[in-house]
Amino acid sequence: MRRTLKAVGAAAAAATCVLAATAGTAQAEAPKVKSLYAPSALVLAVGQGEDADSVAVERAVTLTCAPRPSGTHPSAVAACAELAKVGGQFTQLVGTASDAICTKEWRPVTVSVRGVWNGKHVDWTTTFANQCTMKAGLGEGAALTF
Repeated sequence: MRRTLKAVGAAAAAATCVLAATAGTAQAEAPKVKSLYAPSALVLAVGQGEDADSVAVERAVTLTCAPRPSGTHPSAVAACAELAKVGGQFTQLVGTASDAICTKEWRPVTVSVRGVWNGKHVDWTTTFANQCTMKAGLGEGAALTF
């Protein structure tokens, strides 16, 4: 009986040593860098209504600019170039002067951009009085016309 207890005690001590040697503080592996570029992935949407949070979205596209232009935006290359030119300041893409003749009808249209531009969170919206004023305000720019 005494030999059995010694054998069990020795086995338990050996197991404890093995566990102590292998048990350590678990550490998460550092995330691997997949790209040298800051992320730039946006969702652009347009819809009827005054408030971007409750607007009925009619169209939406995705736009990724880094490391290369892609997404469902119909002119991703031109849109990314235009955004880079204004440093991601979407307000600079909206013009006020136009020779377009629009009615004064109030049927609000909201354009929104949400996502990440050069590693920074973006949540931008603007509202136009109607479709005509939206087209006049956005002009021929590629970034916000989709």
